[in-house]
Amino acid sequence: MTTAGATVPSLSIGQVAERTGLSVHALRFYESQGLLVGPVQRTSGGSRRYTPSDVDWLLICVKLRESGMPLADLKHFAELVRQGPGNEAERLRLLDTHQQRVDAQIRALEECRSVIAWKVGVYAEHLARGSAGGLWDPTA
Repeated sequence: MTTAGATVPSLSIGQVAERTGLSVHALRFYESQGLLVGPVQRTSGGSRRYTPSDVDWLLICVKLRESGMPLADLKHFAELVRQGPGNEAERLRLLDTHQQRVDAQIRALEECRSVIAWKVGVYAEHLARGSAGGLWDPTA
């Protein structure tokens, strides 16, 4: 692909799938849902061609989705980015809200891990002493 006289490397959908961890199907879904910030270029034969910037953006999208960002929020974020400069405060609010949600999930998981670690310790101690019989035995 060329942009203003410069050649920009392009990648096939398979190469992008490999680099992002998304399936080819997921990449097509992301495109159909308007999650990319630019149009996907096509060859004369209709094959999709992606730029390194597309890959960078998709890697951000992957992390936002893996961390639980709702699809609607990701769509909104992509739309804000497509609109260009001037809406950075709104982008920040969206990302800050998501960060707070992720922080709350981390706190909840840390509480769960603490309970599990305590329980592992109880069982390990009883097994080491040979006195594990009857631990939470519903038939006792």
